[in-house]
Amino acid sequence: MTVDRAITDLRRSLAGEVLTPDDDGFEAARAAAIWNGDIRRRPAAIVRPASSDDVASAIAVLRSGGVDLTVCGGGHSGAGNAVAEGAVMIDLSRMNGVRVDAEARRAYVGGGARWETVDAATAPHGLAVVGGTVSHTGVGGLTLSGGMGWLTPRLGLSCDNLVEATLVTADGRVVTASEDTEPDLFWALRGAGTNFGVVTELVFQLHEVDPMAHLGMFLWRPEDAAEPLAFARDHLFALPDSLGALIAGLSAPPQPFVPAAMRGAPCIAVLVAGWGDPAEHAAAVEPLRGRGAAVEFVTPIPYVALQHMLDDTAPWGIRAYDKGINLDELSDEVIAVILDWIPRKQSPLSFMPIFPLRGRYREVPDDATAFGSSRSSRWAMGMVGQGLDDETFAADRAWARDFYEAVRPFAPNAATYLNFEADASEDRVRASYGEQKYRRLAALKAVWDPENVFRHNANIKPAPAAAAVPPPRQGSSTPTTPVVG
Repeated sequence: MTVDRAITDLRRSLAGEVLTPDDDGFEAARAAAIWNGDIRRRPAAIVRPASSDDVASAIAVLRSGGVDLTVCGGGHSGAGNAVAEGAVMIDLSRMNGVRVDAEARRAYVGGGARWETVDAATAPHGLAVVGGTVSHTGVGGLTLSGGMGWLTPRLGLSCDNLVEATLVTADGRVVTASEDTEPDLFWALRGAGTNFGVVTELVFQLHEVDPMAHLGMFLWRPEDAAEPLAFARDHLFALPDSLGALIAGLSAPPQPFVPAAMRGAPCIAVLVAGWGDPAEHAAAVEPLRGRGAAVEFVTPIPYVALQHMLDDTAPWGIRAYDKGINLDELSDEVIAVILDWIPRKQSPLSFMPIFPLRGRYREVPDDATAFGSSRSSRWAMGMVGQGLDDETFAADRAWARDFYEAVRPFAPNAATYLNFEADASEDRVRASYGEQKYRRLAALKAVWDPENVFRHNANIKPAPAAAAVPPPRQGSSTPTTPVVG
């Protein structure tokens, strides 16, 4: 079957929308689906299903015709995995609803939703779930590979708060996965979920979170930041788990609280967020005062606004490239590398986020989910090169790669938080999951997607048929019983 025949069949069988390059709206749909402006690949068609049944029909048509497919949830990805040249994109943007059951503390989230929609729906109830730091990030992509945010020390990862998922499998089945139903698949979805199907709905456990937050932002010039950053690495780990924190290398924002002479200049930022108790937050940021920061800014801020605060660092359509590495220690040597490399970036939009991995993140056992990083790691570091034009972007893409190489000798291995990695090679994917977890995922992949239909991602290849039985549950005498995290 040709792609043209598949498109004809899709238009006949789907309730949703099918767009080709000849259709009005195709270019707008492609631009709306791909955050990274450096991704120039063009799909043969964009399918916008209206339901899980539509997704199943689309997969059936495309597979029967041997047509390559990709999946787009929110589209915010440095790798641009949502689009492949000549493939058909299944774009979930029409399936973006959010329903909150405040009494049960559950959020039912469509696979095409973005975090701004979730936050807007949950905040009026005084509820929230971990949801990244940029509001237009897709819920599905972030969660299925982990999901870090301001609430991680208190609540863990986004995937740690996932209680159920509906997905369409490679053979067109609509499956519900939870701890009670398909528990091994549910384990895999929480960290490697893009490999196992098209997730059309995610159900989250919500938690009480005060809609009003408190933010402390401290900015140092790189030449003044060595001692404060060394202090912050220890101070942040001593904070209560109720507080969130982030270290960043970025350009000082053009905000009124930043002196005019410093706006746009490279700097090191330490940010601390809290909820509900202003005294607790004030005590947490007090030790950061008087340490030579060019900016000391402390303010109440609605949680929804906090979730939007970093949006300007990642505008839609920016050219972007990211690398990542996990660190056990933010040593003096690593700090020296950071302070050397932050001033070298050319674009004011390029930045370096570092999440301190504290509290609930570390309490969840490594084997409880498929999340592709060790819970013993203390820091998740990213290097994000971005630019508005090709020349600046090329320079800062090289900056991100070289910055990574400068930090790599101080990391215990090549493992990374895979949402920080544009070049997720097989070696890096294996290193991040670890060999035992990777083998279990490969065995499950052979069960759920033996032909690797869902391969445009941080891919886990199906295990050979002889190795496709997941390992036994601890203490089980039945070798075919899968391990449940």
